Amino acid sequence: MALMTGEQYIESIRKMNMEVYMFGKRVECPVDDPILRPSLNSVRMTYDLAQMPEYQELMTVISPYTGKRVNRFTHIHQSTEDLRNKVKMQRLLGQKTAACFQRCVGMDAFNAEFSTTYEIDKKYGTHYHENFRKFMMYCQENDLTVDGAMTDPKGDRSKAPHAQADPDLFLHVVERRPDGIVVRGAKAHQTGVLNSHEVIVMPTISMGPDDKDYAVSFAVPMDTKGIFMVIGRQSCDTRKCEGSEMDVGNAEFGGVEALTIFDDVFVPNDRIFMNGETEFAGMLVERFAGYHRQSYGGCKVGVGDVLIGAAAVAADYNGAAKASHVKDKLIEMTHLNETLYCCGIACSAEGYPTESGNYMIDLLLANVCKQNVTRFPYEIVRLAEDIAGGLMVTAPSEADFRSEKLGPYVDKYLRGVTAVSTESRLRILRLIENLCLGTAAVGYRTESMHGAGSPQAQRIMIARQGNLEHKKALAKAIAHIEE
Repeated sequence: MALMTGEQYIESIRKMNMEVYMFGKRVECPVDDPILRPSLNSVRMTYDLAQMPEYQELMTVISPYTGKRVNRFTHIHQSTEDLRNKVKMQRLLGQKTAACFQRCVGMDAFNAEFSTTYEIDKKYGTHYHENFRKFMMYCQENDLTVDGAMTDPKGDRSKAPHAQADPDLFLHVVERRPDGIVVRGAKAHQTGVLNSHEVIVMPTISMGPDDKDYAVSFAVPMDTKGIFMVIGRQSCDTRKCEGSEMDVGNAEFGGVEALTIFDDVFVPNDRIFMNGETEFAGMLVERFAGYHRQSYGGCKVGVGDVLIGAAAVAADYNGAAKASHVKDKLIEMTHLNETLYCCGIACSAEGYPTESGNYMIDLLLANVCKQNVTRFPYEIVRLAEDIAGGLMVTAPSEADFRSEKLGPYVDKYLRGVTAVSTESRLRILRLIENLCLGTAAVGYRTESMHGAGSPQAQRIMIARQGNLEHKKALAKAIAHIEE
């Protein structure tokens, strides 16, 4: 099959019989739900751009496994150029959607699984790598969107998976059959799972010998029996149901998260990528986290580009663009945003081949990248809110603006510079509100903190990868200290 168009992707999701719940009720047609549709449109952009000649080199690549052109989101990285192009692609999509486009987790899971399954097979003589390669090529040939599910609810964080009061708080194997396994549990905060054809499940932490049933990785279609989703709330989410495109701020694009429950789900043998090899759980987690922390040097930068642009437009409309402090704030926002991009490119440029042949990013620099992402977007948001002014959160609704009685007053008193309409001013302020506080803030601000692991998770990896003993040796050599 050739690369899907955006419309073909939409229809392929429509044909799936996923079990989705929101506000206590089952959503009969998620594709057409006004709250959920913007998130689907964001994924669609990954298909639409792949059809455009000017973006072909970023969005697509010739697969060494199928010999055909595939979407980069299903690609196994073959070089540092691939790693850099991944980050550039993510920035482009952030610029085009100003939202989370949701396919990064699956792409990062692909590459972590590829190398980890190879090394499990090398030690145990299993067939996980063969299983994964077949699954990967199936996704490439059918141009599928794949979600990566890693985060378990975790319960009591002080206890290992096997020691939890409720064994289901970490997803685990409850039955092993000759033809496969049955799993039970849940994955939390699953971005884009609703808009995916398949899901790759991975363990969420390193594990010991007693956690054998929890060291499991596999892939299944999202409409597999026993899988259902409970959609997470987002700030301002019901504005999408009010019929006001202006009040939403970014009416076309968005993101969506879900608590995804696996209620005794059967997984056939040829879809299993790990089954009890506890010592490799940490490797898979570390490699996935590294790739995903690299991703944030692209996607968050693209959304940051839009927010910086919106703040600059707001300054124009407020008549404050020439103020020296406003210029300085825009410079600082740009500096912070480009620093994030530098980290994403740097960890890519310093990548190296794994035993399996695909390329891994520099783990230390990837974790530095994500550590910066836990901080800089918050400062960019603060500066954007400063430039925009309080009207960003106190403006009347579009219904008031369109009102025969109230509209003239809103238009009169909320106009900025004379040459710009009040409507344009309100629209740019709503976009800033959406990026800083609304539904997009989940995918920009809060996800910058907790996505791909907490800030402390990156600090642990920085300590582990920082090679402090080597730095001590350098200092002793310069100081002529011999021990």
